[in-house]
Amino acid sequence: MKVVETSLPGCLVIEPAVFGDDRGFFFETWNADRYGRLGLPDKFVQSNVSSSARGVLRGLHYQWPNPQGKLMSVLEGEVYDVAVDIRRGSATFGRWAAVILSAENKRQFWIPEGFAHGFAVLSERAIFSYLCTAQYDRSADAGVRWNDADIGIDWPIDAPLLSDKDAIAPFLKDVAPDRLPVFAA
Repeated sequence: MKVVETSLPGCLVIEPAVFGDDRGFFFETWNADRYGRLGLPDKFVQSNVSSSARGVLRGLHYQWPNPQGKLMSVLEGEVYDVAVDIRRGSATFGRWAAVILSAENKRQFWIPEGFAHGFAVLSERAIFSYLCTAQYDRSADAGVRWNDADIGIDWPIDAPLLSDKDAIAPFLKDVAPDRLPVFAA
């Protein structure tokens, strides 16, 4: 497998070794020993799958307290996947990194605890899969506005389809400090 570091320390793009022939292909989506050597946790407690149509934008989501690290991949279609560092005290606070994930490229995106996450669907439909290090906690559910000018994400779609919750999420500067993760060196 090949690992590509992003501009956000800890956020990694993983390109698994794919073995294929005219019958199809095979690749590992998770191996505790191999991924552990990259610094990923050895335990995930929740696995999620979502399906979305072209133009849907989900995010930017996070949990605090009870943060989640997430290992993202796409089973069908293509998405523009984004991580934003929202850890108070981090040298990269408010910065973002993005990667195209698709069923074709089979890439994975590791987003550690303390980052907000969102994605925009570029294909007709996308089936998105992710492993989480903590279970969903409704009381810790939080978000940051997808088009926060201070963050400045260069989304590849102009008029996304948003949930009501995502459309009115606060800008990062308006989130109370105690509702943001803290950077731990």
